[in-house]
Amino acid sequence: MSRAATAEERRALVGLSRVVEPGSRAVVLAVADRGPVAVWEALRHGRPCGGVSPGLRAGAALRAEGYDPDHDLVRMTRSGLRFVTPQDDEWPTARLWWTPEPGLEAPPLGLYVRGAHRLDEAVARSVAVVGARAATAYGTYVAGQLSTELSDRGFTVISGGAYGIDAAAHRGALASSRSPTIAVLACGVDVAYPRGHDRLLGQIAQTGLVASELAPGTSPTRGRFLVRNRLIAALSLGTIVVEAARRSGSLATLSRARLLHRPVMAVPGPVTSALSAGCHDQLRSPDDPAICVTRVEEVLDVVGALGDDAAAPLRGPVGPRDGLTDTVRLVLDALPVRTGLGEASIARAAGVSSLVVQQVLPPLLAHGLVERTQDGWRLTTLGAGRPGTELRAHGPSP
Repeated sequence: MSRAATAEERRALVGLSRVVEPGSRAVVLAVADRGPVAVWEALRHGRPCGGVSPGLRAGAALRAEGYDPDHDLVRMTRSGLRFVTPQDDEWPTARLWWTPEPGLEAPPLGLYVRGAHRLDEAVARSVAVVGARAATAYGTYVAGQLSTELSDRGFTVISGGAYGIDAAAHRGALASSRSPTIAVLACGVDVAYPRGHDRLLGQIAQTGLVASELAPGTSPTRGRFLVRNRLIAALSLGTIVVEAARRSGSLATLSRARLLHRPVMAVPGPVTSALSAGCHDQLRSPDDPAICVTRVEEVLDVVGALGDDAAAPLRGPVGPRDGLTDTVRLVLDALPVRTGLGEASIARAAGVSSLVVQQVLPPLLAHGLVERTQDGWRLTTLGAGRPGTELRAHGPSP
């Protein structure tokens, strides 16, 4: 069990989250090397600190002027928020630590959380569902249905709280209420963005979690959305994109999931829809194609427990001839549909002995696949594989 962060460490991490943009490789490595208190003291005064660039130091010092982390700590207490650090028991260490590399921003220094669930427990079995903001009815239906069924199966649904697919995913999980849903924001957890989702985010906070790296009151920016995407990917066992155009920001989540070695999945859409073109590109990528998923069982086949959540193969409707032996099929194929045929003629047409025909016909009669007429034997509608067409039960057809 990791030790809890001291009051000074927590205060320093809160301060760093206010004056440094999320995902800074230099700052995260400096904190790992020197500790948060030393890095906070250096940056708020603009002093050299490990590999932190002069420009970043100057920007942090400018933001720190007149700022006191205690103000944020008091604000959090009043608003029912908490700041979870890597030293806290509920921090999902296995998910939220990785070595920063090109194309992948550094892990978070801490997370502001709104909601009663423990973060580590909420993400233990979780799937990210992302996609287009301007989603179609098809996309919102699929995202909502998948999320409801994932929640029913005990999986937390993670998304970004935006319009379109994100909202459909959260609402789908809320409709189940079997498992929590988590909204990872590119702004403060106390900021309603988009504004129209104030009520939705409140519902998520009541039954799930709202999380962000950004300090309370922080507004979103384009860059913060992109950096936020790595958290959606990192907190989940795998990421599904339901609808995405070729320039969709949700594809950035998939790229970060790949860098984190998490499985990526895509739902195919209509080939005529530009909003599914990005999904189709992911499915046919020559390097690391996304896994095609169309139902919850296929998602669980990717992220579920080995042996427990494997998807059973889908089969078409069971037909009356399924499971018959080759010899029985030969006899059936030799029978006419309209006129009756004698046993000797059936044997000749099937290429089997008359004895075989005599042995095969009674069981077929009992199962309703053949019938006896004045002229001999013929197929029933069931035996002919045409259940929608009625044949007379007795006598030859006209």
